[in-house]
Amino acid sequence: MKTEAKISRVSARVTPSVYNTLTEASEISGATINQFLVQAALEKAYTIIEHENKIKLNRQSADHLFQIIENPPKKNPKLAKAIRTYKQDM
Repeated sequence: MKTEAKISRVSARVTPSVYNTLTEASEISGATINQFLVQAALEKAYTIIEHENKIKLNRQSADHLFQIIENPPKKNPKLAKAIRTYKQDM
């Protein structure tokens, strides 16, 4: 059974000077204008998504986080039990 991939269309209206620039860049890169546009848009999309998914801490929060990492609190009974249970299940 042959599986058909769904393809969606994206289009944009641009001025002739923008079109000429995009065409020139796509030709230089050896791609069709559609391939060039999709690749450029994907690169930008990945950059935006990666930036948005980063954990953002202010200086005070970052200092607090590093302090906890360097000097972790003592294990309470619930945490000690959870660690034992985890190690037994491994």
